Amino acid sequence: MNRDTLQFYSLYLTRFAGGFGFITLVTLLGKYINVLDPSAVTVLGVTLGAGFVIGMFTTGFTLAQTAAVVPLAWAGDRFDKRNVLLGTLLLGAVAYGLFPLVDSSLSFILARALQGVAVTGASLMSLALVGELAEAGTRANRIGKANAASFAASILGSISAGLLYDALGFSPIFSIIVALLSVATVGVWFFLDPDETTIRGFPFSDLALNRRILTIATFRTQYAVAVTLVRTWVPIYAGVAAASGGLAYGGLAVSVTVVAEKFTNMLFQPTMGRYSDEYGRAAFVFVGGGCYGLVALCVPFSPVIGTALGLPGALPILGPLSPAFLPLVGLSGLLGVADSLREPASMALFADEGTEDGGVAASFGIRDLLWRPGSVAAPLLGGYLMADVGMEWVFYVGGLFALTGVLTFLAVLVRDFGTRALAEW
Repeated sequence: MNRDTLQFYSLYLTRFAGGFGFITLVTLLGKYINVLDPSAVTVLGVTLGAGFVIGMFTTGFTLAQTAAVVPLAWAGDRFDKRNVLLGTLLLGAVAYGLFPLVDSSLSFILARALQGVAVTGASLMSLALVGELAEAGTRANRIGKANAASFAASILGSISAGLLYDALGFSPIFSIIVALLSVATVGVWFFLDPDETTIRGFPFSDLALNRRILTIATFRTQYAVAVTLVRTWVPIYAGVAAASGGLAYGGLAVSVTVVAEKFTNMLFQPTMGRYSDEYGRAAFVFVGGGCYGLVALCVPFSPVIGTALGLPGALPILGPLSPAFLPLVGLSGLLGVADSLREPASMALFADEGTEDGGVAASFGIRDLLWRPGSVAAPLLGGYLMADVGMEWVFYVGGLFALTGVLTFLAVLVRDFGTRALAEW
């Protein structure tokens, strides 16, 4: 095995460890809501409803990510991406080690914020290094493989989270995450070469005016709302009590709904990335985003579909469920297929522009920043919709944001680059 292969594998291991930790918290979010029982609080005379507190369980994470993007991306381009990656991996180990100590909504939100900084740094640096090390003709495929490693961890993480929580509670899960991050840190230390592509100045300023980045920004800012709502609320919908609009499934059943999306995404991303390298980026972004929106609109109809098809209300191992379970798993899998079209093409586009203009970490940082407004606002919107309007409206709103995102992207693409741009980008 040559040195380049070892470098890619060390980065794939980093993506695996990060994905394992991230999905664990997503899978257990409904359980934390049940255990911590968020309620309205009054701050400086202003009453914040339970829906706001529930939203902050995710928004605390994304606000910290937003604050961390620019300084971490700048440090990666200005100094050594390898060292920044090592630092954020160690920070992640500390953050996950704190979760067993959580005993209130506030302490959970603070731990999530620290996790957000660590996840942002590890994700930015690992993707920037993959994009930098890969040749242009293999970039989307390499990114697809890196993402596949993350999704493989997501599958194992969500299954083990459900099983371990049902059997032992929270603490053992986080011990595993800390161990994985420690192994990833050792792998990066020994196998990844120091990064010598130092960029002086502030590459964000030039890349922020890049025409292709501005064009895809019209899609990404809206799509962030869609994905944040749908990815966050599928496990919540599956796990919370029926009184809150959920299906009240056990931990393992919730894990299966999450795994379905991760498995199909993992399975198809390297292939779709290779096709994107061969045929261009824009069409994959457009088709993948549109399909995601259409599938999201169908999620609330899982009970109706299950009843109409006469599907069973119980399954071996999983026990009593409802006829909605199998349709929900199937729709979650289709969400993964749709996003496998979009994600490697989108990431490769940002890597292409960053590599050409100088500042690949800044390019991925801009990609991350474009995601932040939607990912910060969406959980608060979702918490409001869940608590005051109805669970189904979380998915209706998410689906509509995906559809308006792809239509806006197409309109701007055609206006600025011509009618053939969807096929030629």
